[in-house]
Amino acid sequence: MERVRDLSLLPKAHLHLHFTGSMRPGTLLELADKHGVHLPDALTGGEPPKLRATDERGWFRFQRLYDMARSCLREPDDIRRLVRESAEEDVRDGSGWLEIQVDPTSYAPMLGGLIPALEIILDSVDEAARETGLGMRVVVAANRMKHPLDARTLARLAVRYADRGVVGFGLSNDERRGMARDFDRAFAIARDGGLLAAPHGGELTGPSSVRDCLDDLHASRIGHGVRAAEDPRLLRKLAERGVTCEVCPTSNVALGVYEKPEDVPLRTLWDAGVPMALGADDPLLFGSRLAAQYEIARHHHGFTDEELAELARQSVRASAAPQHVRDRLLGGIDEWLKD
Repeated sequence: MERVRDLSLLPKAHLHLHFTGSMRPGTLLELADKHGVHLPDALTGGEPPKLRATDERGWFRFQRLYDMARSCLREPDDIRRLVRESAEEDVRDGSGWLEIQVDPTSYAPMLGGLIPALEIILDSVDEAARETGLGMRVVVAANRMKHPLDARTLARLAVRYADRGVVGFGLSNDERRGMARDFDRAFAIARDGGLLAAPHGGELTGPSSVRDCLDDLHASRIGHGVRAAEDPRLLRKLAERGVTCEVCPTSNVALGVYEKPEDVPLRTLWDAGVPMALGADDPLLFGSRLAAQYEIARHHHGFTDEELAELARQSVRASAAPQHVRDRLLGGIDEWLKD
C-alpha cells in the first residue's frame, strides 16, 4: 500500500489570505474580552458560522461578522499578535511564503490614520517573518463597495511602500457591486509601480467577472476565478496567459458557490491548464487553513501526490517571492515527493 505523504510538510506558497479572516478563533474571543466587544453567537460557538453569501442577505451577514471581528483589532499589539499567529499557522501548514491581503483603510480609524495603519501592518509582517522564518509580504486591497477614487489613493500608497513589503494590489468585497472597469486607473497606478494585479473575480458572479479582471484590470492573478470553469474559451485564455486562479475550496462551499467540496471545479481548471494557487481565504469564518485545501484536492478530486506537488509549484511560481525563496521551496517540493 502506497504511503500517504503528509500535506502539512509539502512546501507551498499561500497567496489568498485575508487579514482579519486569518485570526485564530481563540484570539478573537480574547481580543473581544479585552476591548469589551460583544460578539454575536455565530462567532463564539466554537464552530464556523453557517453562511451562504450567494444572495444579498447572505453576503450582508458574512460581511457583518467580518466587520465585528475586525472591530476587535484596535491597538498595534493586536495587529502584531494577529500577524505573528497567522504566520505560525502558515508555517504549521507547510507554507514557506505568505502574501496576506489587507485594506488598511478599515484599520485606519483605530490606528491613527491610513499611513500609520499600513506602517504598523508592515512592521508586524517584518517582525513575524523574523520570528517564524516565513517569507511574508502584503497585498493592499481596495474595496469595490467604495468609490474608485479611494482605490486610486490606496494604489498610490501601495506603490509608495513597495520597498517596504507591499507586493500586490487587489480588489475585494462583493463583486456584484462596482464594475471592474471603474477601478482600471487604480490598477494602472499599481502595475506602473511594479505591483502584481490580483483582483477578486469569478466567485459570486460568473465568467464575465473573470473576463473583466483580465481585460479591464490586466490581472496577473485572479482571487477565486472558479466560475471561469463555465466558459471553455475563458479557460483557454487564462491558460494561454498563465494567469493563476487563487482557488479557495472551503470558502467556495461555505459561501454557497458550490454545494459540496467535490463540486469545486479543481479538475476542470487543472485539465484546462489554468495555474492554481490554493488558499484558505478566511479561516476564522470558514474553519480550515491552507493544508486542508490540499486535502480537499486529494480526497474529493483524486489529485495524486505528483499533482499536489505541481499545485504547490504553481503557487510558488505565481508568488512575488524572490528567486532564492522560490528555488528553496521548489527544491523542497521535489524532496517531499522523494520521501
